[in-house]
Amino acid sequence: MNWNTCIRQIHRWLSIAFTVAVIINVVAMAQEKQAIWVGLLALFPLILLLLTGLYLFALPHAAKWRSVRGISGLE
Repeated sequence: MNWNTCIRQIHRWLSIAFTVAVIINVVAMAQEKQAIWVGLLALFPLILLLLTGLYLFALPHAAKWRSVRGISGLE
């Protein structure tokens, strides 16, 4: 499996985990007694989503930069 494909798959699964964590957070806020850890539950997948999303965002730019650099290096 390609490294980029693996990151995309991880990003997709993290988005599902983040959505579930947000739903759990909303349900917990409706309860009278709130736990602090429930509020922090969505932060872990959110941080990982940020990292994988930035990587995926940079992929086309890096490929373009590499191709321009490779072409100019041949001349």
